[in-house]
Amino acid sequence: MARLDQTDVRMRIVIDRPVIGVMHSLQAGNEAVLDPRYSQTGEPLAFDFSVRIAPGPKFFGEQVRREGPARRFVYIRIGQSAGDAASPWSRRMKIDIHDIDPDLLDRAAREGRILETSVNGTGADGTPACATLRPVARRLI
Repeated sequence: MARLDQTDVRMRIVIDRPVIGVMHSLQAGNEAVLDPRYSQTGEPLAFDFSVRIAPGPKFFGEQVRREGPARRFVYIRIGQSAGDAASPWSRRMKIDIHDIDPDLLDRAAREGRILETSVNGTGADGTPACATLRPVARRLI
């Protein structure tokens, strides 16, 4: 698909209630770790990136991963996967983006706003949340 048919949308993933001291990072491409950081006091972690959206909607970009014909998501790497060799965890969060309300996507693109998705960073067992996480909230900022 020609890039002329694609619109840039700025996105932010906020990890609420991350496990203190555990490294998190965006994943770029298949393996690259971007912007590693950890929470010192339980403060949320925010990761900004851009995607390109084409009619459908179809999602493109360095952080966009695919599964099957329609599912698109972004990975957040955790612990060893985020570059902390001493961490006891090596996990990833999978945050779906293919299910974002098309009206919200359109508004983000049209108004030049950031589309923010918040997820809970701590699992029920007190360890870093991983696997597919459902958003706690999505909003434009």
